[in-house]
Amino acid sequence: MAKPRATFGIDLHLEPAGPGLRRGLTDALREAVRSGRLAPGTRLPSSRALAADLGIARNTVAEAYADLVAEGRLTARQGSGTRVADHAVPRPPARRPAPPRPSGPLRYDLTPGTPDLASFPRAEWLRASRRALASAPHDALGYGDARGRPELRAALAEYLARVRGVRADPEHVVVCSGFAHGLRLLCDVLRTARGARTLAVEPYGLPEHRNLIERTGLRTTPVPSDAADPGDAAAVLLNPAHQFPLGGVLRPERRAAVVDWARRTGGLVLEDDYDGEFRYDRQPVGALQDLDPDHVVHLGTVSKSLAPGLRLGWMVLPPSLLPAVVEHGAARTVSVLEQLTFAEFLTSGAHDRHVRAARLRYRRRRDALVGALAARAPDVRVTGIAAGLHAVLRLPPGTERSVVRAAAWQGLSVLGLAHFRHPAAGAPPPDALVVGYGTPPDHAWAAALDALCRALP
Repeated sequence: MAKPRATFGIDLHLEPAGPGLRRGLTDALREAVRSGRLAPGTRLPSSRALAADLGIARNTVAEAYADLVAEGRLTARQGSGTRVADHAVPRPPARRPAPPRPSGPLRYDLTPGTPDLASFPRAEWLRASRRALASAPHDALGYGDARGRPELRAALAEYLARVRGVRADPEHVVVCSGFAHGLRLLCDVLRTARGARTLAVEPYGLPEHRNLIERTGLRTTPVPSDAADPGDAAAVLLNPAHQFPLGGVLRPERRAAVVDWARRTGGLVLEDDYDGEFRYDRQPVGALQDLDPDHVVHLGTVSKSLAPGLRLGWMVLPPSLLPAVVEHGAARTVSVLEQLTFAEFLTSGAHDRHVRAARLRYRRRRDALVGALAARAPDVRVTGIAAGLHAVLRLPPGTERSVVRAAAWQGLSVLGLAHFRHPAAGAPPPDALVVGYGTPPDHAWAAALDALCRALP
């Protein structure tokens, strides 16, 4: 009959080898310490516990420990147990350093796409997490529904209907681990279940999204925002409320035209509502999905309202698309505890409070940007609507590359508009910068703005 493992102490993986148990154990411990697998300060199991785990005599373990204490590899103190002594641990070879930037390390990140992470509501999130975990049923910790926890799907349906005008039945809400994950699932379904070959995109957008689409086997084709319809594409990806990066809103006649195209051809509109809550001059335009829930997929995420590191997103799907997406097991990539916490965060009103505070903070930053440009760089103008976490700065012709280089010398990370252009788009882009004002914390925004103005013509 096998001896049971010890039920006390800590676990330690050792494989004594060689002649004699004492020597084999001593050699195994010595190698674990020397290689760094047991870090300095690590407390080892008691001799009784390790002997029980290895099925050997306690005296053998005690003698091996004593040998290594004598060598200086372990320390033994009354009340502190046996620990690994301080010693030099082998380090992996250093990476080859990257080439230096023009003016040393970048001080301010003005690339678009990330909110002010310093403002993440840690205390409120922690309280929501505690309430959610305390009230969660035991079966919530199981594998569960591939669409996601019902608590979160119900909370999202209510929130999206109230805030974005989405017609959302909780049964058709699917939780995913961010927009990119949702887009990949939809592309896989379009290709395998619908035989799609092409997905239309706007001429300007994130290269990462285009690359993701093409890695699933679909081809991307750019369709101008004022085009009548996406042609023979199976679906079209749009930012109707706030186009990224140009910053416009899809006009009413264009909204109606693209929905009419989807009805007429059986195509799909993929609505990326990435920052729909952040409109500063008026109430945000409602979701495109409200015009036809049978042909529009509404995709959202907390990456702008809270933090991208939460890896939380959602899709509101047409009924015809739901079974194929669910078959991919979307929500099983998202922690149940994060889902329950976000559901509590939504239903408690904490999310609304946080978004209202963030909206005011980002509006002030954008206003400061516009004011600074008017005073210090009158040849540069801000285009696009007052919304989101970025602004497009139109530059004098022929200056985009030199301004990006000058910004690097000022310690700024910033991108030109050309970075976001689809390779097959028609006319060359106007010279412009895409400036994200979400990332720097409040205390650094004035200095970042000053550095940006110094780089502008």
